[in-house]
Amino acid sequence: MSGLSNLSSADKGELMEQVKQQIAVANAQELLTKMTEKCFNKCINKPGTSLDSSEQKCISMCMDRFMDSWNLVSRTYGSRLQREQHKM
Repeated sequence: MSGLSNLSSADKGELMEQVKQQIAVANAQELLTKMTEKCFNKCINKPGTSLDSSEQKCISMCMDRFMDSWNLVSRTYGSRLQREQHKM
């Protein structure tokens, strides 16, 4: 970690932005993986070469509900963090 002390504040800021971007990509990948797994397990009873119309509808609705839930949790968590930061 002593190497970080040699960085300029601009370099530290750039490094922090890169880390934030990598975290955002990792979170998006995790979201997609979890959503795919959960919706596949819920909607696909007998995997085959194509999806029938009921499976397509189920997948679509499942993904919409998953994203709505994810967004609600994210907004709530963000609000909580802001409230706690204002208390300090």
